[in-house]
Amino acid sequence: MNGMTRLFGTDGVRGLANKNLTASLALRLGAAAAHVLTADNRSDGRRPTAIVGRDPRVSGEMLAAALAAGMASRGVDVLRVGVIPTPAVAFLTDDYGADMGVMISASHNPMPDNGIKFFSAGGRKLPDAIEDEIEAVMENLPETGPTGHGIGRVIEESPDAQDRYLMHLREAVGTDLKGIKVVVDAANGAASEVAPRAYAAAGAEVIAIHNAPNSYNINDNCGSTHIDQVQAAVVEHGADLGLAHDGDADRCLAVDSQGNVVDGDQIMAILAVGKKDHNSLRHNTLVATVMSNLGLKLAMKREGIKLETTKVGDRYVLEELNAGGYSLGGEQSGHIVVPEHGTTGDGTLTGLFLMSRMAETGKSLAELAAVMEVLPQVLINVPVSDKAMILKSEAVQQAIAEAETELGDQGRVLLRASGTEELFRVMVEAADGEEARRIAGKLAAVVAAV
Repeated sequence: MNGMTRLFGTDGVRGLANKNLTASLALRLGAAAAHVLTADNRSDGRRPTAIVGRDPRVSGEMLAAALAAGMASRGVDVLRVGVIPTPAVAFLTDDYGADMGVMISASHNPMPDNGIKFFSAGGRKLPDAIEDEIEAVMENLPETGPTGHGIGRVIEESPDAQDRYLMHLREAVGTDLKGIKVVVDAANGAASEVAPRAYAAAGAEVIAIHNAPNSYNINDNCGSTHIDQVQAAVVEHGADLGLAHDGDADRCLAVDSQGNVVDGDQIMAILAVGKKDHNSLRHNTLVATVMSNLGLKLAMKREGIKLETTKVGDRYVLEELNAGGYSLGGEQSGHIVVPEHGTTGDGTLTGLFLMSRMAETGKSLAELAAVMEVLPQVLINVPVSDKAMILKSEAVQQAIAEAETELGDQGRVLLRASGTEELFRVMVEAADGEEARRIAGKLAAVVAAV
């Protein structure tokens, strides 16, 4: 850290483990987070507690030890809950009544990467202001902390953490899934044990693939970023559907019985219609990001459901859900949030809700997904030297105006800066795929010339 570059990104702190995400950084980060997140909970003499979980990648063991040491050095008792999904850590932080939670995972990133995500009491993601405060504390962290009885304890592996989470999942979905045959690709990640158990406990016949993590194979040609694996398995086994998770299992993508992909937008459409049928879609509103397909907006309009849109990132979806008191939101990538049952995206819960809708309607996944027509969407990532200048360019603004005039109400244009790379993303949707590609290419060329 140099005081100029923000340590926290759109979803916690990420980097190449042991290179720019080191054990010493994790130790200081754990100590600073403990100082900030437990400061208000020490006045009654009670020792603060923290929950720490991780995905199976090899560097997670090292980082978990460092984080635990950092938090214990500031007088926080640490309960390590082992390999478990991100949403489970959020749930357990609340369920155990802990003051904070930490998940060590780089989600869908390759194995050499890792990340650290914090949750406050109640299992809620941190707002920018709190992350900034943690960074500021790191810069001025005293070398020493409490001594003697003031030092926190580190408890290795809770005996009932996974069972608590599985019970929570079972209680959230009461429908019997008997008769549904599902293939689940666990990405050799955090859901490798939990997801197959949860689906089987609900009554489904489960065929699990890529559920044997060895610390090195997480996301390796499997999971939601390599959905061809579950597509092939569904067809091979004659399953009713397939579900693909990412490394930390906060997202879920699906495929129907013919192997066709059902993405996060389609899943949201299915669940929104289901909640409306049950009069549980609060304010008759679904929350999605600006990257969601135009087809979702058209489908919701046809179904009489309002669509609120946010910036890209599940944290912004969460903020809008909380601010508006809404009951369903998510992202095209498969992060689906149901606030009644969780404070963050939960891939396993999404899979259960999706199968529950199939069971209660007697419809196939393909029939349910037909509520939404996915319009062709073209995304081009354009390397740029100064992201801030792109939308200030008159040439870019003129090109956007021309594209929007050409598409009319049958398409959409979206240009936005990448949050983590020196890239500008050009996205075009149109009724015709070739038209979308042509217009996107034209816009990308204008952006590249700035």
